[in-house]
Amino acid sequence: MHELGIVFYIIDDAKKAATDNGLTSVKSVTLTLGEVSGVVPELLEDAWTWACKREPMMEGCELVVEPLAAVTHCGGCGADYPTVAHGRTCPHCGSDDTYLLRGREVVLSQIEAY
Repeated sequence: MHELGIVFYIIDDAKKAATDNGLTSVKSVTLTLGEVSGVVPELLEDAWTWACKREPMMEGCELVVEPLAAVTHCGGCGADYPTVAHGRTCPHCGSDDTYLLRGREVVLSQIEAY
């Protein structure tokens, strides 16, 4: 379950940001999560709840997950298309000369603290 490891990194970053700014607790953390990142949102949220209960600075902190759709680019025709719906083969021209533009990201995008 790599979600727990991700949660520990996020918590460490959030605590450091709060401490560096003279704040005593973190209210919420916003995470941008790519559609094909391999992270399971439900497992991430369960790990988040468990881990925050063990960190006084993080207790009661909300995790906000903003999904990011996966998009693939076709080198054959230049089209961009939804990755999950079509996979590696371009639905416009049938080419497999494609690459992922976005969708693997796991980004800590915002921290709100007191």
